[in-house]
Amino acid sequence: MSGPPSPLIGNYLREAGFWHVANIGWGCKLDPKLISVFIERWRPERHTFHLPCKECTITLEDVQLQLRLSVDESVLTGSA
Repeated sequence: MSGPPSPLIGNYLREAGFWHVANIGWGCKLDPKLISVFIERWRPERHTFHLPCKECTITLEDVQLQLRLSVDESVLTGSA
């Protein structure tokens, strides 16, 4: 990772409740072998990981829960 988000956008991220998401993984060492295994097991046509025990689907709700994203506020689209 390159580091925490720029101070220029920090206040915007905090106001949107997105600061913690922008800092996920900062300072963590990624395991290239583990990432490669998951890439090899991804099946884009079904949006699943095909694992030895069965398929595993990651839903938008899974992402929302893992990243503690708010779904009760207005949506940020990036357009003015």
